[in-house]
Amino acid sequence: LPMAFRDVNARRHIGLQQLSSLASTGRTFLGPMKSHKFVVDESTNQSTLICSAVRLIESLDLTSAAGQLLNETIQAQNKEFKTGLSTLLFLVGAWSNAVLECLQQNVPVPAIVSVMSEGLNSCCERVQCLQIAIHDVKKELCSTRVRPNAFERKTGPVGCDGLTNPPHLLCFQRHISAPEGKSVPINSSSHQGDDCNFNKCLVSPLSGFGSVASLVKAAGDKSSSVLSGSDVIASSCIKQKLTHSRHFSTLGKSQCSSQQGNFQQYLSVPSADPCGCCGLGHLAMALSHGNQTSVQLLQSIAAYQQERAECSGSSQINIAEIVTCCVLGLPESYSCVSPGFVTLVSPEQATVIKHFADKPLRILLMDGDLTEQYRHLGFNRPPNVRTIVEHPNPQGGRAGDAWLSRMADILMNFEVNLVLVKGNLCENFMARCMASRILVIGCVAREVLCAFEAVTGAQAVTYLSQLNASCVGKGVWAELWKAGDGRAVDLGELVPARISAGGIPLLTAVLTTALPCKVQLLEDQFWTLLYRLHHALKDGKVFPGGGAVELLCLSHIQVLAEQPDRAGNDKGGRELPSPWLAEYKAIVLQALASGWKRYLSVLLCNTARAGSELEAGASVDHHLQKAVACGSPSAYVLEEFRRGGVLRGGSDPFPGQVTDLKVCDNVAAKTEAWRRALDLVLLVLQTDTEIITGPRRNQLLNSHVSSQFMFL
Repeated sequence: LPMAFRDVNARRHIGLQQLSSLASTGRTFLGPMKSHKFVVDESTNQSTLICSAVRLIESLDLTSAAGQLLNETIQAQNKEFKTGLSTLLFLVGAWSNAVLECLQQNVPVPAIVSVMSEGLNSCCERVQCLQIAIHDVKKELCSTRVRPNAFERKTGPVGCDGLTNPPHLLCFQRHISAPEGKSVPINSSSHQGDDCNFNKCLVSPLSGFGSVASLVKAAGDKSSSVLSGSDVIASSCIKQKLTHSRHFSTLGKSQCSSQQGNFQQYLSVPSADPCGCCGLGHLAMALSHGNQTSVQLLQSIAAYQQERAECSGSSQINIAEIVTCCVLGLPESYSCVSPGFVTLVSPEQATVIKHFADKPLRILLMDGDLTEQYRHLGFNRPPNVRTIVEHPNPQGGRAGDAWLSRMADILMNFEVNLVLVKGNLCENFMARCMASRILVIGCVAREVLCAFEAVTGAQAVTYLSQLNASCVGKGVWAELWKAGDGRAVDLGELVPARISAGGIPLLTAVLTTALPCKVQLLEDQFWTLLYRLHHALKDGKVFPGGGAVELLCLSHIQVLAEQPDRAGNDKGGRELPSPWLAEYKAIVLQALASGWKRYLSVLLCNTARAGSELEAGASVDHHLQKAVACGSPSAYVLEEFRRGGVLRGGSDPFPGQVTDLKVCDNVAAKTEAWRRALDLVLLVLQTDTEIITGPRRNQLLNSHVSSQFMFL
């Protein structure tokens, strides 16, 4: 093959420049006060709102080798942790610039690789002393009281008008009316109560100023009506009953206390808790980094799963029992957690669901596609067969019509009412099923199939021809999903529907928004917080956030740089291999430290605690001096964290809001993000040649950069 290559390991390393350029696009994602970005598709002129590194990387042109390596690194972090992506992306850029500065000073590549790797390993060991055990999180976070905001200081207790409630009041609950004034059982085995008739949702979080969050009414409430998009604004003005403080306080006594029944098991906390928070509330708030809407949803999920497991205290979050459904056209205040499976269906499918009413359904689960052409993975075609037509036309061909009739007959023979399919559907077959009042839903997550398989007795099949009586499950019901005020939602093109069964552990986080561009953003934020809490419980410990760990790393690296004989001053330190490395140690360690310092500076700028990176850098230097003067940098960092947060200046950019809520980070996710970032930078650093094969050779030959290449 004709080839071209160029030397990329000059003093201005091309690969590192590319990494730095790509990573610079995500600097505003650091910190809790992220700046969102619009990604516009030029082919369709449609835009999407993003606020995560993984969505940003998916939107960038990554044709270069360095860009593809960056994408693989981000995807690996996202697949394993779902968090730490912004830190990883930023440090890739910061350390790429730091390594470029080392190259400018003629530091050999082996010295850069060895000293930087040793320095990061030493930092990872040093920061272990900052880890906070999960059972100590509440004590650490409650060590200082959060001051009330200006609204509370002036007005005192808040009234019931949802339009005057400040944004920090997180949870509201309406009066709940159960059928015939009876309380709603949670652990009933009947179809009306076993999905916890918990009235379709546990908590609807507050989002924005004056938003309303509520529980929906019971399924049998005759006062429910259809909610259209135009009715939403008016319904949000109804007066609400305040039942929670910002920290999940105990439900107050009200006229509906006798009707709430077991709802308080999920929404209230023991009154003995002086700060009004128990269970996972503190941890979820600390890991949320300001995302209050997802905190409320997650608190509801945790309480529900904890109740099912009959355990107390800190419980594990079972992610396999949680799915999401994004409903477009409703305010974000209607977001809630609903037992069962909530999905979007067409108006024709909604008509079939209305026909089902409260009838028990027979369910079939399929773990592949429901099309005539589908073959399972590993299917081997018969040998010595010549294929004339690979995909017969299902629209008009006799073979297609015969398959449709045969499959529909199978479903009717076994009296199947509901089919959940993991893969794609044949639209003609779905239309024929709806004509026979059989509901078929495609693209269903594997977790949903497993949940229904466990409680209905159904067995998933690959092809309809495999169906027998033992594969059909029972005890399922379907209905239109109801919004927070108990009314069914009719948004035109797609209608949310809810499918459930007795004893099913599945929960759906229904995420609502009136802006199409925010759908992906809300879903990403929810899953990010969910995985943060999952990994925190899995690790059993967290890091203090807000730059605390990075400040200690910066202090530690500076100490290492001042020691001429060793690469580390702790028990993890090792002797340098030779005097040759010791000559460059200080330069390389300072370059590594510059990445941490730039990280902290940008973090201060993004949180509006510094007007410029220069001012932010001076603030970081001031804290470093105080840490050294203290004699124990780790003790100084922990003390500052307990006092309300590290790197807090004298001026508060938001004096009227609660800005001193403490933040925590995941241990494994953060340290792994550091390692992945440095590994990527050092990998690109050690490449010396970029080889291009294929048709691009001719393009490069005629381009303005042809002088950089040698053509073979």
